[in-house]
Amino acid sequence: MGRTRKKEGEPTVVKKYANRRLYDTGRSSYVTLDDLCEMVKENHDFVVQDAKTGEDLTRSVLTQIIVEQESKGENNLLPVAFLRQLIAYYGDNLQTVVPDYLEQTLETFTKNQEQFRDQMNKSLEGMIANPVSTLEEINRQNMAMFEKAMSAWSPFSGTQSNSNEDALKQKISELEAEIEKLSR
Repeated sequence: MGRTRKKEGEPTVVKKYANRRLYDTGRSSYVTLDDLCEMVKENHDFVVQDAKTGEDLTRSVLTQIIVEQESKGENNLLPVAFLRQLIAYYGDNLQTVVPDYLEQTLETFTKNQEQFRDQMNKSLEGMIANPVSTLEEINRQNMAMFEKAMSAWSPFSGTQSNSNEDALKQKISELEAEIEKLSR
């Protein structure tokens, strides 16, 4: 078996064998799902291919990583209500819209998170007095973006939207309280 070399700008190829072992061709070594999880956190681009057929298995392996992280039960990222709603979209006429919506929402959240971290760093250096008000402003922006997106799709109107909005507001309140504790 020849070694696959990574070309500049191309993702590392990870081969998955029938025995479920994963081989990182960039490092020339076997890796675990935890290793791949760290690669994702480090923004290291990779694709997972079936070693025999070459089939792209990236999506299923990334899903396995999420399931493994969620099953650790320490600090779950995905609330049960969200998982139920996500499952309900499979086979729904909105199924084609949901991935783009989630991706855009997560990108916006990430940008706001970066702004918040920058603001917190400045705050810790004594340049800005109140990081909690910064978080509140970011949360207001997130809620406005979320409400705008939800109103664009009529299936989200009514009680389901209110329920989702209430749950999101509750989660934001919990995050604000947690950040306030940390800032003391």
